[in-house]
Amino acid sequence: MTKAGILLLTLFTAATTASTYAADKRYPLYSVEKIEIVDPSSRSAWEDKNFLDCSDVILTEEDVRHALKHMRRISKKSYFSEDTERTGCSGGASVTFRNGKIIVIGIEPTGRINTFEANAKLEPTAVPGSFYDCDPCRKRKMALLKDALYRAHERALRKLAAEGKFPPDEVERRLKWFRDSR
Repeated sequence: MTKAGILLLTLFTAATTASTYAADKRYPLYSVEKIEIVDPSSRSAWEDKNFLDCSDVILTEEDVRHALKHMRRISKKSYFSEDTERTGCSGGASVTFRNGKIIVIGIEPTGRINTFEANAKLEPTAVPGSFYDCDPCRKRKMALLKDALYRAHERALRKLAAEGKFPPDEVERRLKWFRDSR
């Protein structure tokens, strides 16, 4: 293969790979003027409050920047698919761009993201909402989620021990096993 052929193949591969998790061009990270965390942590109605405490997974400004950089658009059908991983936890932020555009963004630890354009009062505009997936975001937040799941597991075991359903030494043994298996 000639040098020109290798160069073309390399450029094609790089372009294909880069676009896999390319940010939405409508919301460029370089033109972000302000990010305000509106809801650092919330839970859906179906989140198991005895198992996972969503306040263990907090949305930060850095999470929003990371999402804007790596999110890729998906269809509404894919976003709401039964096969999509969900936690019942999410956080929300408003993002103001230099051109005056404002979006409200909801981010789950699993990398599911939804956005809608809003006015200054954060009310939706006529532009339809968009749905995204962010695998790099999921990888980033899953470590925190695993810690949250460990704390939830610990709470549940300690509650069972307090109710007399588990001996305290069994709780400590199980927690040690759970911690070591992470």
